[in-house]
Amino acid sequence: MCSNKPTTQISNAVVRSLLVGLLFFIPATLAGESVAYQVAGEDFEGYFSKADDAKGLVLIMHDWDGLTSYEEQRADMLASLGYDAFAVDLFGAGVRPTTVTDKRQHTGELYKDREKMRSLMQVALATAQTMSASPDQAVAMGYCFGGAAVLEFARSGEALKGFASFHGGLSTPDGQNYASTKGKVLVYHGTADSAITMQQFAELAVQLETEEVGHEMTTYSAAPHGFTVFGSSRYQKQADEQSWTSFTEFLATTFAP
Repeated sequence: MCSNKPTTQISNAVVRSLLVGLLFFIPATLAGESVAYQVAGEDFEGYFSKADDAKGLVLIMHDWDGLTSYEEQRADMLASLGYDAFAVDLFGAGVRPTTVTDKRQHTGELYKDREKMRSLMQVALATAQTMSASPDQAVAMGYCFGGAAVLEFARSGEALKGFASFHGGLSTPDGQNYASTKGKVLVYHGTADSAITMQQFAELAVQLETEEVGHEMTTYSAAPHGFTVFGSSRYQKQADEQSWTSFTEFLATTFAP
């Protein structure tokens, strides 16, 4: 029996590699649609990608450059796996900052007004639920600034199944905690991230454990900040694929019939 294990392990590794490759292949026929909606009289424009026979709904929070083709691609990837996906607009219709100054301005405004940030996500969730075949089965995920926003959503007590942050901000604002968090928290972090420290990673782990919040937190060696961003100098294929596989496995388990 033991002599057969290496062969089985190699076979499984090959199959796993092939499956991961398929996850990152999006057929041209899979394309979502822009969705106009309003929050407190302000116009916003999200992106909804609908799955056939959806098993659940995933909200995607964007990075500090606003909702771009990157989040749209991730939404299509999720739809290809059987999940309705809604890429949320946190800045407003047509607001897609390109300079560092503008990016800091728009993210800074929301960091200073946490109630507005929460309201934007709540309305986006309600909007997505009207379009989804699985409105009551929802998870939120986000990248960089979007990862920090997802953790804000978790602290708000929103009744989602999970909250996943990819190389996102991990610090908890003064006066906040995870006492009201209802879903599992997933954190995917680069150990080589110079923007978000390992000290912040450890502090978050302690907070979640103290509040008895279910969580999984993973760091990836040599992965810098923004390690999932396709085509960038920071992209690290192994960390991206491993974190994506972990997240999709979580979805499969969470939304299992």
